Amino acid sequence: MVLGVLLVAQIRTQEYIETSMVPTRRLEDLTDMLRKAESQREALENEVAVLRQQLVKSWEGEHAVETVRQELARVEMVAGLVKVTGPGVIVTLDDSRKQAQPGEGADLFLVHDEDILKVTNELFAAGAEAISVNGQRLIATSEIRCAGPTISVNNTRIGPPYLIMAIGDPKTLDSALHMRDGIIDTLKAWGIQVKITQSASITVPGYNGSLYFKYAKPVSPGGEVQ
Repeated sequence: MVLGVLLVAQIRTQEYIETSMVPTRRLEDLTDMLRKAESQREALENEVAVLRQQLVKSWEGEHAVETVRQELARVEMVAGLVKVTGPGVIVTLDDSRKQAQPGEGADLFLVHDEDILKVTNELFAAGAEAISVNGQRLIATSEIRCAGPTISVNNTRIGPPYLIMAIGDPKTLDSALHMRDGIIDTLKAWGIQVKITQSASITVPGYNGSLYFKYAKPVSPGGEVQ
């Protein structure tokens, strides 16, 4: 009986082993699927790497464009080609109301081009970053000169009262103009009407004239004329 039981158990064990084994064909299919999956994974990894490189190049390109844009905006501001705003002072100059006495020239009581030039020079020396005179932005090529009964700024004739707007530290600009025996004291001595107002926010327009260089040429860092 024991032998019979053992034979039955052996037979069932053999059947279980045979039924639990994966067919050879099935193994080949699984192996083939595994190879395909690995191949697809490798292809995807390569694609991800390419996309990452493209993303880095795109970011670098956008960064370069943004850098150029910021540098261009800075250069335009330095050149005075754009409207700017900030704290500063507003200076108003007007002709004197005094009557010329015998022996005195009437022109002594008028605001002249050199008066405006001295005031603006004093403001620039005190750190003014942008200045306009009656709406004319002063840049490197601006002129302030007498034009008969008027004054020419940027080849535009202006008359009194002269409104000078300067952006910078209001206290420093104000102190520079009120320097003892400075330009303001000289103007007041002749009765020229002067009003100086500190302001937390003023706006100076950009230069809107033409820019033309006939003789000056840019030079590269290596010394070559471009």
